[in-house]
Amino acid sequence: SSTAAKTVSSLQKGQFRSSTPTEGTYGNHFRSVYERGLFLIPPGACKTLNSAAIYANNEVDLAEVDIYGFDYDYTLALYSNALNTMIYNQARTFLIEHFKYPEEISKYEYVPNFAVRGLHYDIQKGLLMKIDAFHYIQRGTVYRGLSPLSDEEVLDLYGGTFHIPLHEDSGFYGKGPRVKQFMDIFSIPEMTLLAVANDFFITNDIEYDPVHLFKDISEAIGMVHLKGFMYKWVMQDLGEFDLRGEETDAVLHRLVSQGKKLFLITNSPFSFVDKGMTHMAGKKWRDFFDVVIVQADKPHFFTDCVKPFRRLDDNGDLRWEKIKSLDKGQIYKQGNLYDFLRLTGWRGSKVLYFGDHLYSDLADLMLRHGWRTAAIVPELEHETKVVSTNRYALSLTWLQALTGLLEQLQVHKDQESKQVFREWQQERDELRAMIKNLYNPQFGSIFRTGHNPTYFSRRLCRFSDIYMASLSCLLNYDLSYTFYPRRTPLQHEAPLWMDQLCTGCMKTPFLEEMSHIR
Repeated sequence: SSTAAKTVSSLQKGQFRSSTPTEGTYGNHFRSVYERGLFLIPPGACKTLNSAAIYANNEVDLAEVDIYGFDYDYTLALYSNALNTMIYNQARTFLIEHFKYPEEISKYEYVPNFAVRGLHYDIQKGLLMKIDAFHYIQRGTVYRGLSPLSDEEVLDLYGGTFHIPLHEDSGFYGKGPRVKQFMDIFSIPEMTLLAVANDFFITNDIEYDPVHLFKDISEAIGMVHLKGFMYKWVMQDLGEFDLRGEETDAVLHRLVSQGKKLFLITNSPFSFVDKGMTHMAGKKWRDFFDVVIVQADKPHFFTDCVKPFRRLDDNGDLRWEKIKSLDKGQIYKQGNLYDFLRLTGWRGSKVLYFGDHLYSDLADLMLRHGWRTAAIVPELEHETKVVSTNRYALSLTWLQALTGLLEQLQVHKDQESKQVFREWQQERDELRAMIKNLYNPQFGSIFRTGHNPTYFSRRLCRFSDIYMASLSCLLNYDLSYTFYPRRTPLQHEAPLWMDQLCTGCMKTPFLEEMSHIR
C-alpha cells in the first residue's frame, strides 16, 4: 500500500506523536480528519450515472418554450469519428501538394484520441495545451509536437509562471492575438495535424516558423470544407458517417406533434443539409420547420445587420426578390438575426436554440438576445462512463480525503510532519495524474484541470442554460419538464442541501420508455 495509506493506518492507531507537547497527538487529530474524509465517498447512485441526462446550468422550464431552433452539424446530425481521419488526411495532402511542405509528413498517420476539444494553441511557440478557468496551464498538458514539455520547460517559456495573461488569451470568439482556442469538434483533426507537423520539424531538426505553420494548416483545413470534400464524403456514405438519424427524426416528430415551432440556422449549404435531413427524416423533412436558413455565416449572422436574406428555389439557385417574410417550406440563405427577429417576432426565453459551438452558436444568443441555449457535448458519453467506474470513484475519494489531510497537516512544523507532508503531496500529484489519464492520457477531461473547471467548462456554464450528449436526450423528458441546476456549495458554504445528488444520478423520466429508439 502507499506511504500515505500506511500513515493513515498508523494515525488511526495513534502511533505517531508530536515532537512538541503543544501540538498534541497525531492520533486523535488525524483520526477525526480521516473519518471526516470517509464522508467524501460518492453515493452509490453514482454507479448508475448515464449520458442520456440533460444537465442544467440555469433553471429552464420547457413549458415556457414555444420555439425550438437548431444548428445542423453535430446537433441535428452527429458524425462518426471516421470523418476526423478523412479531414486530417485531406488537409495533410493539401499541406504537401498546395503549400509544398516536405513529403515525409505523409508518413504521419492520424492519431485518434490525441487531442480533445477546448484546448489552446500558442501560435508563436507552437504549443498545444489545456488552460483552466483562471487562465492557468494544467501541468503535464503542454505539448510541442507529439511530446510533452516538462514543468521546468513551461516555466522557462512563460517567464516563470503557468499563467496566460488575458491580453494574450483567446478573445470572445476564441481567437486571441497569440493564443487560439479550438472549440468545435471539427477542430480535432486540425489540432492533430498541428502536433504532427511540429513534431516532424522538431525531430528532423529543420528550422521553421510556427506562425507560418499555424496559418498554413488553418488554411489547409479550411480548404477541406470550402472545396466541399467533407460534404462529398458524408453525402456519399450517410450510413457510415451520419449517426442517430432515427433519434433526430423522433425528436422533431415529438416537438411538432405538441405544437412547437421549429427553425434551422446552419452554415452548411442546402444540398448537404437536404441530403442529410432526407436520410434522417424523409423527403418531407422541411415540413417540420417553420424557417430554414442555410449558409448563415455564423457567428456574424448573430452580430451583423447588413447581409439580407436571399431565397433559394427548389434547385438551390438564388432568387432575386426582396424578402418581406420568412415562410414555411422555403429555403433562405445568409441574412442576419435582426431581420430574423423582426420578421418572426421570436424573442426572449420562449426560444430555445441548440448548437455544439459555444461561441458561434450560443454566446451571442444568450448574452445579447436572451434566448435559452442548449449545448450539444458528445464527449459527455465518454466522460460519464469514466465517472461511473469504481476506479474513478475510489481515486477521487482518496484524492479528496488526502487533500483534507494535507490541509490539516501543514500547520505542524516538526521534521517528521514535514516528511509525511511531502510524501502525501507526491501521492496527491500522482493521483491527479492518474485521474487525468482515465479520460485522455495527454490532456485529461474537457471539463476539469485538477480541481478547477477548464476554460471550456467555464464557457459552457456561461453560454448554455442546459447541455447534453446529443439531441436525443430530449426524448427522455416531458415538454413541460423543468430543469433545475444543482446548488453546489460555494467555498464558504457547507454542503447541506439534499439536491447535492448529481443530475446524472437522477432517473430521467422517460429513459426506459424511449430506449427502443436507441
